[in-house]
Amino acid sequence: MSTPQDHGPRRELKSRNTGWARLLARWACASHLSPNAISLLSIVFATVSLSCFLGVPEQGTPLGSALLWFGAAAGIQLRLLCNLMDGMVAVEGGRASATGPIFNEVPDRVADVFILVGAGYSTRMDPGVIKLFDTLPLGWSCAILAMATAYIRLLQGTLTGQQSFIGPMAKQHRMAVLTVGALAALVESLYGREPVAIYWALVVIFVGSILTFSRRLSLIVQTLKKPSSR
Repeated sequence: MSTPQDHGPRRELKSRNTGWARLLARWACASHLSPNAISLLSIVFATVSLSCFLGVPEQGTPLGSALLWFGAAAGIQLRLLCNLMDGMVAVEGGRASATGPIFNEVPDRVADVFILVGAGYSTRMDPGVIKLFDTLPLGWSCAILAMATAYIRLLQGTLTGQQSFIGPMAKQHRMAVLTVGALAALVESLYGREPVAIYWALVVIFVGSILTFSRRLSLIVQTLKKPSSR
């Protein structure tokens, strides 16, 4: 029987213990989908979000924009569902593989970039709106920071043998903020307003990611300074 260590370090997720998650994991196991295939499927859903985000500025109707915002939010959540299922099928389903840790990490990084950069392209606010950054560079900046927080977590694993998933802006937090931003933008579109919610969602992710990177780096330094780590 596989153990959690077979698939690498795991985030503590309450959803993993819910009835619906276990039922879906059993279905995924019965369908003979491999954990690695499910991990790759997360990129497909991230691409859906990217496509919806890119399509929003080209939409001329409030309803069309609203549907694209909904599609972007749905793609994000389905990506997270894949992230949940690949681990459950690998560990609880006893189907972990030697290449599992690679597929557990690489598709996540691709999905983060697709979704965050897409969000940056999704809106063009009026010049009169005061903002810290142009929305497009902000999306790219958030994507870079998402990569950086993942890198520092893996670096911690290399240097200390342990990986910390602390926030305040770990993957699930980034995606939750962006989902709320997309749904808020959906409402804004239906009322014919400029979609500023997605911009502020990116600002929250940007600031939170800097804090997350700093906390994880500080944790590495503290661990390495302990006498027992030498």
